[in-house]
Amino acid sequence: MKKSWFIGVVFTLCLFVAACSLCVGALRSPVPVFAVKSGVSIVLDAGHGGVDGGVSGKNTGVKESDLNLSITLKLKEILEDAGFDVTLTRKTEAGLYGAATKGFKKRDMQKRKEIIEKTSPAFVVSVHQNFYPSGATRGGQVFYLKGDEKGKAFAAAVQDSLNALYQTQNARKRAAMAAEYFLLKCAACPSVIVECGFLSNADDERLLCDGAWQKKMASAIFSGVLTYLKTLETAL
Repeated sequence: MKKSWFIGVVFTLCLFVAACSLCVGALRSPVPVFAVKSGVSIVLDAGHGGVDGGVSGKNTGVKESDLNLSITLKLKEILEDAGFDVTLTRKTEAGLYGAATKGFKKRDMQKRKEIIEKTSPAFVVSVHQNFYPSGATRGGQVFYLKGDEKGKAFAAAVQDSLNALYQTQNARKRAAMAAEYFLLKCAACPSVIVECGFLSNADDERLLCDGAWQKKMASAIFSGVLTYLKTLETAL
């Protein structure tokens, strides 16, 4: 009787250890929460670059263009792991204008438009950082093309995800806003400009300079993309 009881205990412990091993293995495996059935094309645009550094951090002097690229590359990795077909407008610190002569900004934007038009993506996400005279203003802000209902829904999904992230830092919720920026007009597909935070705010600046937060930001944008995709699937 005692021997049978002992064997039963050992067997139970073995099952428990095996189950724990499977759970740990699953947690470590880089399996995405959501996998795209067929490659959905998306263009990621890291704003600014080269001599056009964008805005700068109020305390650190960090360039917006560098943060944009860093977050964009992290987002690219997450999207590709989930099965998306990702195209970047800017892959390095350099701008897309060629020589830094008169009219370079216009040439830079035109090149981004050419890449988007050539790709014919399902979505466009342009990554930026914000700045405001008041150092108290903070949080992520998403823009969509005025009058574009699909863009509005896409922006709202991403905005909700950014709000959830920033609420962990006690920042207030923000609403997606309509705009008429050039890049939002470069494709017929839903396009958004994601202002990841305010470099004029000390707390946002500190977070945005941190690689771990950049990854969280990339994951939040990714979550917004998936949320919008799921709404499209539900509508079909």
